[in-house]
Amino acid sequence: MAQFAYHTAGESHGPQMTALVQGMPSGVAVDLELINAELRRRQGGYGRGGRQRIETDSVEVLSGVRRGLTTGAPITLAVVNRDSRLDDLERTPPVHRPRPGHADLAGSVKWLTTDCRDVLERASARETAARVAAGALGRCLLNELGITVVGFVRAIGGVATDVQVDETNITQILAERDASEVYCPDAKASEGMCAEIRQAKVDKDTVGGLVETHVFGCPIGIGSTMDWREKLDARIAMAVISIQAFKAVEFGMGKEVAAKRGSDVHDPIEFDQSKRETPSIGFVRPRNNAGGVEGGMSNGAPIVVRGAMKPISTLLQGMPSVDLNTKQAEQSSYERSDVCAVSAASVVMEHTVGLEIVWALRQKFGGDSLGEMRDNMERYLEMARLLPMAPPTQKVV
Repeated sequence: MAQFAYHTAGESHGPQMTALVQGMPSGVAVDLELINAELRRRQGGYGRGGRQRIETDSVEVLSGVRRGLTTGAPITLAVVNRDSRLDDLERTPPVHRPRPGHADLAGSVKWLTTDCRDVLERASARETAARVAAGALGRCLLNELGITVVGFVRAIGGVATDVQVDETNITQILAERDASEVYCPDAKASEGMCAEIRQAKVDKDTVGGLVETHVFGCPIGIGSTMDWREKLDARIAMAVISIQAFKAVEFGMGKEVAAKRGSDVHDPIEFDQSKRETPSIGFVRPRNNAGGVEGGMSNGAPIVVRGAMKPISTLLQGMPSVDLNTKQAEQSSYERSDVCAVSAASVVMEHTVGLEIVWALRQKFGGDSLGEMRDNMERYLEMARLLPMAPPTQKVV
């Protein structure tokens, strides 16, 4: 069994963010242009703050790649921090008034200090630059295996799009998403979302939203039902909820299943001979309320994940808090921040989900090289298409 893992390190005030990716097979072409493009996308989106004008993220590969191909060794990716302000103690003084909704208070108490500075820098979403770099590296492998991951903004504040995504309109969805200031593949909804952000800025407030990721081409049967720690939806849910400011995650129909009957929730199973050669091996569904995952395993339908991001916890107007030294009531401190980072969060979630798909594929198909892994996947699908398989002496009734 191949072991795949990824780790990120570094703080927003450190010299660089680092991602260590272990378990990538050899022979995967590393597309630095793709990785850097995704890092730029993470920095974009209407409503971002001043830091994005200081940092221009790009990745440096420190190990595990030779002549543009992975070697099978651990891959180290570095994204440099260029914000010198963060090393200036006069410009980054101690923070004694914690922000409601942030890690400030709990972290200060946990590490027995009244200065929130260290914990707020470590808890910063700046860390997600390394996640996106690792996820874009993982996409280089997914592209080789014919798997497509698409992320976009579903809602910001009270404005949402009802756009539908499927295998037939991926190209259009991506073009419309990339033309939108808020990464929403719906021009009219994008205008309304921008208006929500502008009003929040006027009000010295912040706004959150919903982001969504779809995975197409994933083979049926990855993940596991044998161990709760290897359930595909559980792995994805943990990864998504770990993204800064995310408060909920759901698959397919999500929380709406609680108000409906089973006959309205569960997806009927059909067989389409014309799709037998696809990764679903011919099993299709007229609807996808399950979001492509049943029993902790992919079921052949597109995987659909939705995440809810709360409004950023740094408000220009501040919020009621206390001074940790005096315990007197004060307004919370202000740190340079965004009015809305939902667009950027959609990029982070897209790559976070992609990394968990890579993990499940490596667990299922192993292989030291890309060729071996691809052959293992194709052989598995060939065997699945031959079901039922019986011993030569057993007659199939």
